[in-house]
Amino acid sequence: MKVSQLLGERFKERAFEIESQNLMTRGGYMKLVGNGIYSLFTPTKRIQNKIEQILREEMDAIDGQEVLFPVVMPASIWQQSGRWESIGKELLRFKDRSGADMVLGMTHEEAAVHMAMNVAGTYQKYPFMIYQIQTKFRDEPRARGGLIRVREFTMKDAYSFHTSQEDLEAYYERAYRAYERIYARVGVPEVVAVKSDSGMMGGKVSHEFMLLCDIGEDSIVTCPECGYRANMEAAETLVSNVQTGDLKPIEEVFTGDAKTIEDVCSFLKSDAKQSCKAVVYQRNADDSYVLIFTRGDLEINETKLTNYLKAEVHPAVEVDQANLSAGNIGPVRLETTATVLFDRSIRDAENLVCGANRPEYHFTGFTPARDLPSDTEYIDLSKTQDGFECPNCHKHSLKVSRGIEVGNIFQLGKRYSEAMGMTYDDPNGNRLNPIMGCYGIGVGRLIASVCEVRHDDYGPIWPITIAPWQVELCALRVDNPAVREAADRLYRELTDAGIEVLYDDRPVSAGVLFSDADLLGAPIRVVVSPKTLSRGCFELSARDKSFREDIDPQFAVSSVFAKIAEMTTAINAKVPERL
Repeated sequence: MKVSQLLGERFKERAFEIESQNLMTRGGYMKLVGNGIYSLFTPTKRIQNKIEQILREEMDAIDGQEVLFPVVMPASIWQQSGRWESIGKELLRFKDRSGADMVLGMTHEEAAVHMAMNVAGTYQKYPFMIYQIQTKFRDEPRARGGLIRVREFTMKDAYSFHTSQEDLEAYYERAYRAYERIYARVGVPEVVAVKSDSGMMGGKVSHEFMLLCDIGEDSIVTCPECGYRANMEAAETLVSNVQTGDLKPIEEVFTGDAKTIEDVCSFLKSDAKQSCKAVVYQRNADDSYVLIFTRGDLEINETKLTNYLKAEVHPAVEVDQANLSAGNIGPVRLETTATVLFDRSIRDAENLVCGANRPEYHFTGFTPARDLPSDTEYIDLSKTQDGFECPNCHKHSLKVSRGIEVGNIFQLGKRYSEAMGMTYDDPNGNRLNPIMGCYGIGVGRLIASVCEVRHDDYGPIWPITIAPWQVELCALRVDNPAVREAADRLYRELTDAGIEVLYDDRPVSAGVLFSDADLLGAPIRVVVSPKTLSRGCFELSARDKSFREDIDPQFAVSSVFAKIAEMTTAINAKVPERL
């Protein structure tokens, strides 16, 4: 490919704050069509093709069968699974010309079950896994970061079917290892797997694969002492409260206009850890109120709350209808129509500040073990924090980091096969529902994530295994006949040898040429110029500046091959063995 013929413009001006979006926009990788919808130029499509090939190789290696599901599906199969009602506006619904309800697929569990129904009716067909690489659409309300969070996206999704939980678990381990191999092969072996919440997917066991970086939207909880890892939604919160045994009596105190925890604690000269905070939500379905009491320095984990209630919720704005006094809500002398829940963080606390359920007053000396009924249930509903106790090793060593989710795997169980009536005959002739797993990777997000952690101030540094081109050939002073002849000849030789070459043959300044080369990110660069020819050589260098050397033109192809092999070997050395 010649740069003079390459569609897409490159420019210097910073376009966005998120670096992958900034560099991929400046480098001519993508073009915004609509909110969260992009067209991809040739460099991105070439990267995508290479990632898809790696995905196919790793899925085939764990006995996957590639299939293709439709993008558009009838509502009927989603109604069978129950997700027509349970998923909100993220699922794009529409009617076709005959008035039938249809959806644009945001995930394909229903389609996978529909495909396998009636063609896998005996235990002898099991286990099996089917996968696709397909366009999906999620009507995401918070599209951001270029390809990091979009509405239309390409995804590899796989679905496995089993006759026993043990068989699913064994296959789950193989898929887990395949994912580790995929991330290592695309050049980000530092991706870590964390325990996660299954959310709308269902199932009890799931993992997210996270690439740790500052712009990540997800919070990752890790323990450097024992290796515990979980996303914030799934991380258990263990709280230590100071216990002196010197219990104070409950006293009502005037706090005036102080309503927030910060203001109340400032007014009373107390610590937020010694307070009990009220947080009010409403169920989306009927706007009924849910009141949670937690320790004052903690935040409610809405995923934990949703899972406990088995209902979607939103923060309440007006609380008068639940007979609550905003800013002064407390668990003592409480009369309300709301569902009342108590977070585990206050279970063994003593002498807390809490609302007095009337304007301008709070209580001091609230001790839950004494002042609440003995059968009060305490539930883990809060978010953990740096330095909290690890649920695994019980050291106070937890660390909260940011990360981008670049893949997920779930043990789904029978949720979909049971709901949709998929069965098979076991050896005794019994009709049973198969057990399922599912495994997803968003291709565009993975591309942007690699860019996010593999770049410098000048542009992406693509790993050799997924780079749009392995080599960029830069001809300086292409108007010089000797330079043109040498560069053209080298381009032909490299191309004939099967090396992927991007040839910058434009009559532009060295500054423009090298700036564009940095943005296009080929890991190897060869420079032909009057200066190098005067020395009887070409210049061979790495995009990451790890080497720069002169090479004999007669051995240019073999020199480039050697560097490609060296870089590829370095990546493959970090790829774990298959299970």
